[in-house]
Amino acid sequence: MCGAELTALPEGVQRVARLLEAAGHPHRPVMLDDAARTARQAADALGVALGQIAKSIIFRRKADEVAVLVVTSGDRRVDEKKVEALVGKLGRADAEFVKSRTGFSIGGVSPVGHAQPPVTLIDRELYRFDEIWAAAGHPHGVFRLKPADLEQLTGAPVADVVQPPVAAS
Repeated sequence: MCGAELTALPEGVQRVARLLEAAGHPHRPVMLDDAARTARQAADALGVALGQIAKSIIFRRKADEVAVLVVTSGDRRVDEKKVEALVGKLGRADAEFVKSRTGFSIGGVSPVGHAQPPVTLIDRELYRFDEIWAAAGHPHGVFRLKPADLEQLTGAPVADVVQPPVAAS
């Protein structure tokens, strides 16, 4: 990337692209035609399984107002009690909190490139897949990676942070 390609991208995607390039990540962010604010929208747009979408869920840690990022598989729900056992009591993060701490708007929160480094946990369920996709700082932006890349890029631990899957009936 010479830099000219970046200027056409939204600011948040530019920040993520620069970070990925600096880390030697082989895949650039791509912009989807339609918004991918939800894991289902992203999976449908990319033609991948819902679980291959790495959702970035932000919580507010009550003790110090630090953002807590849980990167979870798109087909799983975060178990807040499990997360609290690892990082302390949590509160809800509204849109203003998310934007001020991460630099991204809800629906486009990337797991990397945050304005203020969050406490981050990676859902072990992502390792069910060889390839996953994460938001790249904008509701239309995504990037491809492997679960181990996510671990390397964030320096975050892998943990059991989700509710058990609901059995199909």
